[in-house]
Amino acid sequence: MKRSDLYFALVMLAIFLPFILSDDLFAWYKSFNEDHAMVMAFAKFAILSTLGEMLGCRISTGKYTTPTFGVLPRMVVWGILGMAISMAMTVFAAGIPMFIGSMGGEELVMAFYSDGITWGKFVVALSISVMMNTFFAPVFMTFHKITDAHIAECGGSLRALITPIPMQRLIKSLNWDVQWGFIFKKTIPLFWYPAHTITFMLPSEMRVLFAALLGVALGVILAIGIKKK
Repeated sequence: MKRSDLYFALVMLAIFLPFILSDDLFAWYKSFNEDHAMVMAFAKFAILSTLGEMLGCRISTGKYTTPTFGVLPRMVVWGILGMAISMAMTVFAAGIPMFIGSMGGEELVMAFYSDGITWGKFVVALSISVMMNTFFAPVFMTFHKITDAHIAECGGSLRALITPIPMQRLIKSLNWDVQWGFIFKKTIPLFWYPAHTITFMLPSEMRVLFAALLGVALGVILAIGIKKK
């Protein structure tokens, strides 16, 4: 275990421990999150998902960052992507139950909006997860991969945020064997379907936070993908 691993663990504790120890701080978080959902989505994904990628970098390279990693531009990109994820979760969480209800599944929808864990809530949450990860996630994952490559080409500097992304060239340069054969074909059905099923079974105010925490898992998954490459 390196000293950097200890620093990383301390940072994670510093982020979460105050909210666990202080009821007032947690109450403030819930209130602010309710009033400024998109601001909090930006902050949660910018911090947690970037830390997840740093963890993935540690697994794949032995270091938390590299000269072209670009912590700050990645935080900005993750913040923007986090707002998109928050929007997608809201849209799918409202639209899929409406569709299920229109197909005669009113009892399932009632169970989804009720308290507690029920079979009906699981079925609707799984349906939302499958639809969101089937239709939204591949586009999101591909764009995220492109932004990573763009940041690396810009040397990890903030210049990446104002430099036009050469979309056509970067799309062609992606390793589609890994992107399709591992990221899409394996991680979506085997990890993201069940993970986001749990997400949509949580209270609505906790879903984006849990999704951001899954960004840490995403960092590990991407590190595995890099090793496979």
